[in-house]
Amino acid sequence: MKSTLETVRGTTIADAPLVEWLFNSPRAGLIWLVPRLWLGYRWIDAALHKVSNPAWVDGGEALKGFWTGAVAIPEAGRPAISFDWYRVFIQALLDAEAYTWFGKGVAYGELLVGIALVLGAFTGIAAFFGAIMNWNFMMAGSASTNPLLFVIAIGLILAWKVAGYYGADYFLLRWLGTPWAAKERSSKDPELAHA
Repeated sequence: MKSTLETVRGTTIADAPLVEWLFNSPRAGLIWLVPRLWLGYRWIDAALHKVSNPAWVDGGEALKGFWTGAVAIPEAGRPAISFDWYRVFIQALLDAEAYTWFGKGVAYGELLVGIALVLGAFTGIAAFFGAIMNWNFMMAGSASTNPLLFVIAIGLILAWKVAGYYGADYFLLRWLGTPWAAKERSSKDPELAHA
C-alpha cells in the first residue's frame, strides 16, 4: 500500500512505519478484529437490556430518571455533570420530554452499532456513533466502562480501512467505494465530471 504523506512547508512527512501498518495494512485487520468483536458484543449486550425493558422503549422513563439524576446539583459534593452548558442541554431535553422518543433511539442505536461492529459493516461509521454515545454518557457523569469503550472506538475509527477487513467491509468498501474516491475519479476523467 502507498505510504500516507503530508507536505508541511515544503517538507514531506511520512507516517511512522508502525502507524502506517496498523491503520493501513490488511494484515493489521486481525489485530482490530478482537477489539471490534468485543466492543460490538458490549453494545449488543447493553442494548438487549434496554430493548427488552419497557422503561426504555415505552415512554423512556429510564432515560428520564438518568437525565434527572444527571442534572441534579447536590447540596454537598460535585454534580454528575461538570459542564454547565451540558447540564442546560440535558435540562432542555427533559423539559421538552425528549426522553419519550430518545429512549428508543438510545436502545436501538446501541443495538445497531453493536451489530455493525460484530459484522464488520461500516466499522468506522459504527464506531463513530458508538463513541458519540460513550462521550455523552461520560458527559452526563456515567464513567463506568465508557472511557475504555470510547478509546477502543477511536482506534476503530482511525483504522476504518482495515478494522472491518475480516468482516463485511471487505466487500462493502470495494463495492461502494468512498465518496472522495468518486470525486477524484470524476476530476481526472472529463466524461465523468460532466455526468
